[in-house]
This record gives sequence, C-alpha cells and structure tokens, in this order.
Amino acid sequence: MKCLLVDDHALVRDALALLIAVEHPGVDLRHAGRLREALAALQREPDVELVLLDLALPDSEGLATLAALRHAAPVARTVILSADDRPETVLAAIEAGAAGFIPKATESRQLRLALGTVLGGGVYVPATTLAQQPPPANQPASAERLGLTPRQAEVLWMLIGGHSNKRIARSLALSPSTVKSHLEAIFERLQVNSRTQAVVAAARLGLRL
Repeated sequence: MKCLLVDDHALVRDALALLIAVEHPGVDLRHAGRLREALAALQREPDVELVLLDLALPDSEGLATLAALRHAAPVARTVILSADDRPETVLAAIEAGAAGFIPKATESRQLRLALGTVLGGGVYVPATTLAQQPPPANQPASAERLGLTPRQAEVLWMLIGGHSNKRIARSLALSPSTVKSHLEAIFERLQVNSRTQAVVAAARLGLRL
C-alpha cells in the first residue's frame, strides 16, 4: 500500500514513519509537511491509497484542508490525525469525507492499534466518539455476516471512503436510484440514519475492506 503522511511536525512524521516501518513493512510511505507539498505529491503519485492528514497545517486549516486533499485524491481514503479530538470535530471530519480519525493524544498502545486498523483496511474512530453513538443490537465482524450483498459491501466501502452517491454510481456503473436503495439497506442493517453514523458504526463493528 502506498501511503502519504501529511503533518508539519518533523518529530511526529519521523515517529510515525518509524512505527509504520517496523510494524507495517509493506507500506510504502511518503511525507509532506505542507498542504502544497501534499498536493504536489498526489499529482506525482496518483496511486496513493491512504492519506494520514493533520488538519492544522501552516498553509491550511481545518476542514478546508480535508476538502483540498479529497479533491486532489478522490479515490484515496483520508484518515485524520489531530490534536482536537472533540466528538463534534471527529463527526464533522467524517461528514466531510474522512474515513477515520486518530487523535494525536492517543497513547502508544492504542496508537499502534489505530494505525494497524486503518492500514489494514478498517475504520478507526476515538472511543469518546463511539461512546456517544448507541451500539447496534448485534455486532457482526464482517459485511457478509451483517447480511450485505457483495454489491452493498462495495457501496459501503465507497461510502466510508467519503465518496458521494454520484461517484459511487459512476464507479460501480449503477443508477443513482440503485445506489440510494443500497444505502437504505446498509443503513437498516447498521441501524443508523446517516452516512456519518454508518462510518462510526463500521468502526464500532470492526468492519474491514
């Protein structure tokens, strides 16, 4: 997997790069310290699959940073790294297309778990955010056990990746009405009412690509 780490603190980048190199040697990691550097890297290497993004960069701030990265790399999953882990910040980032959220204050063991989850194709959301969302009655560990069809599973993973209904329809060669029907079935299975809640539910259930 090719991954881009975007953070303006060299110590943070170096520490995370070392951790990823030791525990996930199959990850091909790139670095950037500014939004403009990240955008240039994505233009050079459009096959980046995962972006680990700090929302507070010297040349960009907040959800505008996420929007710029999502526009430059619409296919890549973008997971937020941030010192601001308030539930409202986490949910706003997910609503804006983030495929997960790792607080910078996460202690070492939990950080390893979080990185392992997102690098392994899963969704990580802080426990403080999960605690505010009611858990489903049942907790199956896979899309198949959840009762989703293979096509619905594809739609779910594109939803988690922050893709719009229009992009999902285009990518999977489906009509907009079919995508809407699949999403309704997914929401029913996950016992949620929105795209943001679906991402949080996927994290709670430990669903993976």
